Amino acid sequence: MDLANLNAFIAIAETGSFSGAGERLHLTQPAISKRIAGLEQQLNVRLFDRLGREVSLTEAGRALLPRAYQILDVLEDTRRALTNLTGEVTGRLTLATSHHIGLHRLPPLLREFTRLYPLVALDIQFLDSEVAYEEILHGRAELAVITLAPEPHHLIKAVPVWEDPLDFVAAPEHPLANSGPMTLENIVRYPAVFPGNNTFTHHIVSGLCEAQGLKPDIAMSTNYLETIKMMVSIGLAWSVLPRTMLDEQVARIPLPGIQLTRHLGYILHTERTLSNAARAFMGLLDGQASDS
Repeated sequence: MDLANLNAFIAIAETGSFSGAGERLHLTQPAISKRIAGLEQQLNVRLFDRLGREVSLTEAGRALLPRAYQILDVLEDTRRALTNLTGEVTGRLTLATSHHIGLHRLPPLLREFTRLYPLVALDIQFLDSEVAYEEILHGRAELAVITLAPEPHHLIKAVPVWEDPLDFVAAPEHPLANSGPMTLENIVRYPAVFPGNNTFTHHIVSGLCEAQGLKPDIAMSTNYLETIKMMVSIGLAWSVLPRTMLDEQVARIPLPGIQLTRHLGYILHTERTLSNAARAFMGLLDGQASDS
């Protein structure tokens, strides 16, 4: 089975279009169509239904997709295992990370890594933690440095590196910031801006509210903490931010007896052979964990 054809099949399945697959693989749409035609002829099945501009997997296509991932994963795993025999730290390291961690935690580590291992080509993907999680599960990234899920998938190994305390915050002139110690019940009466419903951080904060039988008034949401901070700083709403982001633009709301913390760290697939480059980067991350 031709690997180029399989890659084209996966690209169409993920992007939902032949043109999107062409852009991803840097090929023309006719070239993508030719690869799929070759794969369909080889397997003697139709893999996609094409209704106008809509493209969807047939039953055969849905059956092939997980097996296509497995085939490519096995070949990539074999390549890494053979490359590792040399002991050299070279090749490409595909690293997924959240925007917040990539901006606030990783720069010193990346600087040290590139100094120690100049022959490694870093492919850094900035993604929401939840999306990065899926990239690891599907084998599209080797390591991800993210907000760790409260309950990791059984095929994922999660290693905590940093504790990230969270504080309730509002604009310095907001009533919540100028009334002394507050209760969660006081806070939820005001509009809030939260991370998106699908984020691990959202689940941490909403879980705290639900445990007390409270429902926040979520006026808006965004997955970018820097955007949340801006919205809070201009007085639109209260929110919860990592303590490392607090400055004169936002004020901490004191809540006696409430301590929120999320764990930041790295994840990897338990059934994947790691490259020497990935192991070297994990060593730097483990050093951070022991120092913190």
